[in-house]
Amino acid sequence: MLRVLLEKTGRYCDGWTRRSFLQLGVAGMSWAGLGRVLEARERSRELGQPSKDTSVILLWLDGGPSHMDLYDMKPEAPAEYRGIWRPIKTNVPGIEISELFPLQAQVADKFSIIRSLHHDSGDHFTGGHWMLTGRGAGVSGAATAGKYPFFGAIAAKVLGPRRAGLPANVAIPYAMSIGLRPGYFGGNYLGVDANPFETEGDPNAENFTVRNISLLGSLNIERLEDRRTLLGDLDRMRREVDRSGVIEAMDRFDRQAYELVAGTAAREAFDLSRENAKLRERYGRHTWGQSVLLARRLVEAGVTFVTCHFGGWDHHWDLQAGMENYLPKIDQLFSALLTDLWDRGLYEKVLVVMCGEFSRTPRMNDGGNGGPPRSMGTPGRDHWGNAMFCVMAGGGIRPGQIVGSTDRLGQAPQDRPLRPGDIHHTIYRVLGVDPNLHFLDHSGRPVPAIDHGAPIEELL
Repeated sequence: MLRVLLEKTGRYCDGWTRRSFLQLGVAGMSWAGLGRVLEARERSRELGQPSKDTSVILLWLDGGPSHMDLYDMKPEAPAEYRGIWRPIKTNVPGIEISELFPLQAQVADKFSIIRSLHHDSGDHFTGGHWMLTGRGAGVSGAATAGKYPFFGAIAAKVLGPRRAGLPANVAIPYAMSIGLRPGYFGGNYLGVDANPFETEGDPNAENFTVRNISLLGSLNIERLEDRRTLLGDLDRMRREVDRSGVIEAMDRFDRQAYELVAGTAAREAFDLSRENAKLRERYGRHTWGQSVLLARRLVEAGVTFVTCHFGGWDHHWDLQAGMENYLPKIDQLFSALLTDLWDRGLYEKVLVVMCGEFSRTPRMNDGGNGGPPRSMGTPGRDHWGNAMFCVMAGGGIRPGQIVGSTDRLGQAPQDRPLRPGDIHHTIYRVLGVDPNLHFLDHSGRPVPAIDHGAPIEELL
């Protein structure tokens, strides 16, 4: 058993701390065998779709961003609902977004907004599990352990990287959901080799480097190969008698690690210093902006799935300060990413998805958090999973669309209600993954990749 204490960060409103323990217990784990993965890839090719060369960048707004203050504003609603900011027009007639998104307003013809997404849970953990695995039952603040794999881990497991020598699934700077690492971004019963490769560190730092992609000390490729051969000889007898699949999975993990270190593809892809200084400024010289620029480098190089983690969206009070800090950064990096993908001819190949685990209450609170009104700052919004947004762009998705709507107060879907499985189906369609694939869970029971929903045809 390997037990790793992770760094201490802030607390969520639930009272749970982001200090968490990652425990990797090899014994007892069940794995999807390599043969099943190869079979899954073949089944995906038999969907009637040609093999694709597409990738996904997921911008994960951890903590829950408010739909009412970003992409589904209600200017005619009472003041306590419509909030602080007003909507502005975009370059697509009929589409309006927050006034804090002036750059996105100029490129609205490159993205589409889903306004009728819901899973109806106001629990951070339940909502996160819904959005990242497609299931919610049995997970809450009182029982936070993940029960299913991250939908991106399934896709990466089936497809592998688009280019050899690179990881298929990467998280920048780390894979974290509601303070749990890797939390609901983990591979769960797919095995630890399905967990995202984490860059760690700050991509905006001058000395930013990614661990585990370079040789240490005097170790060279020849010596590394000698060690690898020796380990292979020692493991051969165990592999012959092992029937659990554990050693097979560890072999795959070891092979991926070797390819990362022995080749140059990963080191070049993760090297942000190769980017033009003006382009880096366009994304924003802050952690979030440079994380997204790095994500673009990775998908361009051949990584299949990249997640950028942006935390801190749990605004129960002082919403104005939080939004005026975060939204200009999102505006800058999102508009820069779409423009950059377009300029590089990657727009049709890379699907960009932006969402969080839930939204915030349409009606604002008094900003007191139990004390006098506004004693904690400006009013805020509480947890709300009954209506939320998801933004999608690129990857062949039809841009300039609004899918679904909410009622006049933004409380619930009014038409075209959609659930997390609909989002996942759409992503799998873009990637060329069969959503009907089954993988064995810890008890040996076959579990489908997605158990509800359908592709959002308006976007395809």
